[in-house]
Amino acid sequence: MSQNSMNWPQLLSLKKYGDVHKRERKKENPSRVGFEVDYDRIIFSNPFRSLQDKTQVIPHSKTDFVHTRLTHSLEVSVVGRSIGRLAGEQIVQKYPELLDLGYTINDFGAIVAAACLCHDIGNPPFGHSGEKAIGDFFKHGAGEQFRLDLEPAQWQDLIDFEGNANGFHILTDSRPGAEGGLRISYATLGAFMKYPKESLPKKPTHDISDKKYGFFQADKVDFLDVATNLGLIKREGEGVRYLRHPLTYLVEAADDICYTIIDFEDGINLGWIAEEHALEFLIKIVKNNINSEKYAQLQTKAERVSYLRALAIGSLINDVVRVFMEHEEAILQGNFPYALTDKCAYVAQIRDIINISISNVYNSKEVIEKEVVGYKVLHTLLDKFIVATNNKYNGTTTHYDELILKMLPEQYQDDNDSLYLRLLNVCRFISLLTDGKALELYHSIVGK
Repeated sequence: MSQNSMNWPQLLSLKKYGDVHKRERKKENPSRVGFEVDYDRIIFSNPFRSLQDKTQVIPHSKTDFVHTRLTHSLEVSVVGRSIGRLAGEQIVQKYPELLDLGYTINDFGAIVAAACLCHDIGNPPFGHSGEKAIGDFFKHGAGEQFRLDLEPAQWQDLIDFEGNANGFHILTDSRPGAEGGLRISYATLGAFMKYPKESLPKKPTHDISDKKYGFFQADKVDFLDVATNLGLIKREGEGVRYLRHPLTYLVEAADDICYTIIDFEDGINLGWIAEEHALEFLIKIVKNNINSEKYAQLQTKAERVSYLRALAIGSLINDVVRVFMEHEEAILQGNFPYALTDKCAYVAQIRDIINISISNVYNSKEVIEKEVVGYKVLHTLLDKFIVATNNKYNGTTTHYDELILKMLPEQYQDDNDSLYLRLLNVCRFISLLTDGKALELYHSIVGK
């Protein structure tokens, strides 16, 4: 490895967030390595459990089966584990000093699986529009009144509310008795951080890691601690911007593969996409692996689509690992500004599948109706809780405000002198609500 590149031993840090001392891989209990502990801690956390009642794309109230954020995250984690192990097998062969330090191929799978598991942990209720609904409350709604009272980067955090940044806060948020947040390893935190930059300056580039931002201003110190400990390379220019942790590319690929193929599968099973499209679009991905005789024996649409889905995911897993290893040195040096799926052999097929999913699933009547309801619910909750929180801070609380604040959990009852932190605190509370709880609060407030 060159001096201008990141190095794997540092990137694979077992040190838990909140720890003072490093942890050596050779000294780990072989029956429960720290990276596997990360996975367990995420699984048992309340924010992860809440994903069972958060919409992924399709509102579950209208259909027999849909993917929630929970089932999606579990599937991404399974795919990520496979990708991580396959890449890890080649990495430890290329860098045998990792074997000397005690690292195994399974460590790579465990890190990627854990990061995949929590990749959506900070996303608000009501699917993909939840982030936009919170941002629009400040950009175009009642929250616009606060713009001149905040610093530009603080304001940008709010008008461009980002689930990835919220997820980083959830994973690292220290509180009395819970120092270090979930206390997961620096390696897993690094792999989780898809966009290692702050919200400003907002200068879109062709680099995939510039697409969004990865931490709020309130969490900048925590982010810098993680980046420094892992040896991530600081990028030149304005603001805080770093190169990605290499395993982030594998986490992103697992997510890309799952939402591309499985949203497509859901659309077919729901009758929103014709079954013949499955064969038309997936056959080009699975043609080298399909058993035509077995496929012909499958009796139902769901079985046929499931078979093609499994083969397609397998083909994409192998190909993104190929792309990763071909560019591994460039990735370590920060010279790979693409998603792995953008450079895989099936990029045209992926693009075709996503386009038909956009047309028939993401823009379906059911999904649009859910997003409209989500906007109204989130804007109402933000308005009521922010007004009550600020009135309490200013000493102008009404009886109605006091009733509203009784619905706010104790950990969010913070009379912080910073307006930014008070606003962000309410946003975090709203973001952790499930779809059902958000609707329940909304109906309690509006009386319907």
